[in-house]
Amino acid sequence: MRVVLDTNIIVSGYLGGYLEAIIVAWKSGEFTLVVSDTIVNEYLKVLKRPKFKIEKIEIDDFSALLIDKAEFVIPLEEITAISADETDNKFLEAAVAGKVNVIVSGDDHLLDLKNFRDIPILSAKEFLKQLNKI
Repeated sequence: MRVVLDTNIIVSGYLGGYLEAIIVAWKSGEFTLVVSDTIVNEYLKVLKRPKFKIEKIEIDDFSALLIDKAEFVIPLEEITAISADETDNKFLEAAVAGKVNVIVSGDDHLLDLKNFRDIPILSAKEFLKQLNKI
């Protein structure tokens, strides 16, 4: 299964709790994480925010893991489906370029679409159910 994860899913997974199961599933190869450079830059920028108190070593490990396990795509199409927060369009662009099976998000701008070009947009809980983790 090919998946785009919104930044809030990555951050929540690294902060612990039940969303950590998504990170563990990716690390163990249960799905392929599809990213673009723009998405990775956002992941790292947000993970480094002092309020999250994520250790530098964890961020470095995540960076190495991205290089090793994620599939990088170069979006060839600019998508403007979300006008309320145009920065969310990068997830749709990567999903289309990477021919993913699902987008996972906690962001209402994405979740309200429900799907985009036949790609379902699921909450973390819905995705974990698909993975049989809850």
